[in-house]
Amino acid sequence: MSDTPTIEGLLRELAPQALAILARRSGSFADAEDAVQEALIKAYQTWRDPDLPERPLAWLVRVASRQLIGDYRSASARRRREYLAASWQQVTGEPVPGRDDSLTLLFMCCHDALTPAAAIPLTLRALGGLTTREIAAAFVVKEATMAQRISRAKATIRAAPEPFALPTADAYDRRLCSVLHVLYLMFNEGHVATRGAELGRPDLAVEAIRLTRMAHAHRPDEPEIAGLLGLLLLTEARRPARTGPHGELIPLNEQDRSRWDYALIREGVALVTAALRRHRTGPYQLQAAIAAVHDQASDYADTNWAEIASLYRALERVAPNPLVTVNRAVATAMVDGPDAGLEVLAMVDDRLEGHHRYHAVRAHLLERAERPTEALAAYDDALRLVTNTRERDHLQLRRARLRSTPAGPSPQT
Repeated sequence: MSDTPTIEGLLRELAPQALAILARRSGSFADAEDAVQEALIKAYQTWRDPDLPERPLAWLVRVASRQLIGDYRSASARRRREYLAASWQQVTGEPVPGRDDSLTLLFMCCHDALTPAAAIPLTLRALGGLTTREIAAAFVVKEATMAQRISRAKATIRAAPEPFALPTADAYDRRLCSVLHVLYLMFNEGHVATRGAELGRPDLAVEAIRLTRMAHAHRPDEPEIAGLLGLLLLTEARRPARTGPHGELIPLNEQDRSRWDYALIREGVALVTAALRRHRTGPYQLQAAIAAVHDQASDYADTNWAEIASLYRALERVAPNPLVTVNRAVATAMVDGPDAGLEVLAMVDDRLEGHHRYHAVRAHLLERAERPTEALAAYDDALRLVTNTRERDHLQLRRARLRSTPAGPSPQT
């Protein structure tokens, strides 16, 4: 059906907003999520382009509200829910035009009863629309493990004595770290999708930027918010040059830099520069600084790889992560040669055996070190694990060229 992509895209955009409104009103994340899912199913079954409701968000909220009240009134509902249903009829009006509750939902989902390891996946499901498999890939854990984590998070919120409601000023500060991590992971999935036929999901990346802008407008004095916004803008600026005419991946060393968005680059550089001057350096500021070094280089050869390697060492101290070490291995190889990069990469051998990015970097460094047999095996490992079609195509191309083309610079996007 020709209208399916249009309606699916609209529902994907409206679902978090509808959930934010219902969750804020009802005080129950799990119940609101179930009601919104029912409303989305009804919308998908009944909406037809161009004959859509005049106010699609209001339609979703109204249908979901009726579903929720019906659930509260059901014979199996508890007496407390009967009371809520009676009082709830007073607050189920239309959404306020122009009001966006998405950022509010972010902070509500990062509930004080949850650890960051539980709150962040839950919020990625609710607000980012990511699947359990995509979230598991971001955390480098098994899908079943992540499914259990999300299920436990919902149960914890339901049983928590503190209501699922707007956070206080103190709670806002406590939850900020988790909120920023959610936005970071949302953007990452938009930048390079875990799976699928296209390299990224630009709509998700743009939404992460929009929400980060909202957070920055609310707290312009918080350097880590500014750092994250700078990082996202500096990375998004390269998107026009990251794919070719047929959607193929173009690595950083081959990109036409005239296609980069230099307005975004200037804004991102200004944000991270101002944030670093506050002398409260955090991981997002450091990553933004790395992105700024890349974006301000006139060409790939002119990149200050020594500075990038130094920034990655600082990032490892502030926020240790095996993927940070992988990136430091790339920078180290550009400064000191592929063998030095392989030594750094060996530090995370036992932690990233199931991650295609580790094997892809190892394959290229082995190729540069003129160890083709080992490089071919590493490319095979990466191809076995990669789930994004465009990344797979790029790895297959590099593998095919291994014996006929001299090793080039390390691939980044």
